[in-house]
Amino acid sequence: MPQPQLPRRWVHPALLAMVAVIATSGLVYELVTGTLASYVLGDSVTQFSLVIGLYLFAMGIGSYLSKFLEDRLLERFVEIELCLALAGGLSAPLLFKVYTAAAAFRFALYGVVVLVGTLVGLEIPLLIRLLQFSVDLKELVARVLTLDYVGALIASLLFPSLLLPKLGVHQTSLFFGLLNAAVAMLATFLFPLDRAVTIRLRAQCLLIFGVLAAVFGFVTRFVDRAETVYFGAPILYTAQSPYQRVVITRSPRTTRLFLNGNLQFSSDDEQRYHEVLVHPAVAALGRDPRSVLVLGGGDGLAARELLRYPSIERIVLIDLDAAVTDAFRTLPVALELNGGALNDPRVTVRNEDAYKFLEDSRDSFDLAIVDFPDPSNYAVGKLYTDAFYHLLRERLSFRGVAVVQATSPQYARESFWTIVQTLESAGWKTAPLHVYVPSFGDWGFVLAGGEELAAPGALRIEPTKLRWLESSGLPELFRFPRDIGRVEAPVNRLNDQKLVATYAREWGVFTR
Repeated sequence: MPQPQLPRRWVHPALLAMVAVIATSGLVYELVTGTLASYVLGDSVTQFSLVIGLYLFAMGIGSYLSKFLEDRLLERFVEIELCLALAGGLSAPLLFKVYTAAAAFRFALYGVVVLVGTLVGLEIPLLIRLLQFSVDLKELVARVLTLDYVGALIASLLFPSLLLPKLGVHQTSLFFGLLNAAVAMLATFLFPLDRAVTIRLRAQCLLIFGVLAAVFGFVTRFVDRAETVYFGAPILYTAQSPYQRVVITRSPRTTRLFLNGNLQFSSDDEQRYHEVLVHPAVAALGRDPRSVLVLGGGDGLAARELLRYPSIERIVLIDLDAAVTDAFRTLPVALELNGGALNDPRVTVRNEDAYKFLEDSRDSFDLAIVDFPDPSNYAVGKLYTDAFYHLLRERLSFRGVAVVQATSPQYARESFWTIVQTLESAGWKTAPLHVYVPSFGDWGFVLAGGEELAAPGALRIEPTKLRWLESSGLPELFRFPRDIGRVEAPVNRLNDQKLVATYAREWGVFTR
């Protein structure tokens, strides 16, 4: 059956518009699903690897299946575009709904990836076949594939720098669904078709465009309601940064911070965590600290504890995500929690990568408070390596002391002792300690210093200034019962991050 031909004067603008949108949207859907997978399942390297592999495999399936489409190619192309608009555009909201309401996230995630990849794989072969009668085939293939690859580059640049922080993951997928629906509509104007077919296809385009536009307008409220149910408390604040989704909830009893759905603190027991994080380290230092480096801790709660010491002259706080530090500098509930610590003139907040800061800085500090999220992926895992701890030692003054948040020795025993072993391999003497925090269970830290380091016997602050910790309780913090005591563990190295896999295995037992 002869195919309708495209007038030559339309070829170049049509090709530019349609192929650019097709290529860009295809990669954006891939990035959306990869981002959601890393948010929910952790280990971004593994999740992006699986998503990319499945997506490319599905594209191959789609390309193969395209040969079985023999006639009415324009109708098939428009219908595929509309299916992609729905599947890709609704992918993020639907996956989020599955995550918050069901236990089949992996199945839904990989199903969406295969579906979207197959539809994307069908697009380009069909478009080439539609245009081959109007353009020299050699020139057509070169131009289409060039634009396809350029569109992929555009998507990879726009997604982390503009789309994710400005629109968020849900509205990004819906926006590109709308673009796919627009491409489908444009296609109906480029080829001569029967009037009845044209009317039907355009009606379908308008219907799907309208559905996606309506969801785009209401998705924020949908996500807020779903998150309120999921987090179990009214949401006070949300932000989507290039790195994570930040959610602060507040109920009559407690205020909580969640990053990518993971609880970071609860106001009804955070004092146990932060007092043990800070004050034993100051006591182990054995002198009044003047300059302190805080790595992580963008909520300002560790800085709040440090500012209880009159000797403090300078705190440099390094936290990658400005969305967190900005929130805890400005929100009334945050200022109530941290006492305005991040606005104190003695505190300097820098939003940059901690590893790069240690590489570039030549400053010296008496004390380092290392309060990173758990090593659930390789991006964070590098901050628990021997290379990182070597750099940290160079930033401490003579007889300086560091303390490292080290996950739970109860739920992730080998992970905890891997952190201890890694610190020791970097030349530190260590003094591990732990405390029970109701929101998290038994939680661990590691004091690290020179050969003179010892577990402190008394605090260097009046207990009346603290809410929970007292000197008489210090010895118990450093005692480990046999069921969480030291086990053989590897060194976590930059080129071989064993800790990430160990952490995922251990915590997976408790989160399945």
